[in-house]
Amino acid sequence: MLPQRVLLVDDHALVRLGLKSLIGRYPQFEVVGEAGSARKAIELVAALHPEIVIMDIRLPGTSGIEACQEIVELFPETKVLMLTSYATDEMLLTAISAGASGYVLKEIGSDDLIKALEAVGRGDGLLDPALTQRVMQEVRKAGDEKDAVAFIKLSKQERNVLLLFTGGKTNKEIAQTLFLGEGTVRNYASSIFLKLGVSNRAEAAAYAVEHDLKKYIT
Repeated sequence: MLPQRVLLVDDHALVRLGLKSLIGRYPQFEVVGEAGSARKAIELVAALHPEIVIMDIRLPGTSGIEACQEIVELFPETKVLMLTSYATDEMLLTAISAGASGYVLKEIGSDDLIKALEAVGRGDGLLDPALTQRVMQEVRKAGDEKDAVAFIKLSKQERNVLLLFTGGKTNKEIAQTLFLGEGTVRNYASSIFLKLGVSNRAEAAAYAVEHDLKKYIT
């Protein structure tokens, strides 16, 4: 099997030298080029077609994140592994959004860095273990906020009616459960359909399940 071709991108020559020395000890990889700027990195990817780019985030001029996005768009077969000293949530999520296949900190051990290269080379996504929990928290938070907004237009009683839709109850059963008249339930149903942009009870129930309505019933 041919070694996977790796391009090193960091504005510090000593960092590139250290990475090249480390990676050179592993026959499954071959360092085919180095760049100290994002522009040079993009030029070398076009010329050398590496399988993996190890990219620093902070580069002179264009950032590593911007370079990552351009590389992924122009050369989708090339994977980008962000190797950085910056562990902020904003940086991490921006890099992932830009198409990075992995994000690890420069404090990572030599063996773990090689494992990260292997994972990215296989097409697996990878995050530094120290960052994984924070990403999942952000993802869950974003999901919760999205779900909460999904029902923001509904009154408390409309949410109660919608919840009973998901249990398959009839208007009469809902009226009895909530001590309402059937006509009132029908009015609530019409209002729910309008606010959610759905056309019937089945669609409303599916919407409620998708956005986890039960979390927002008090």
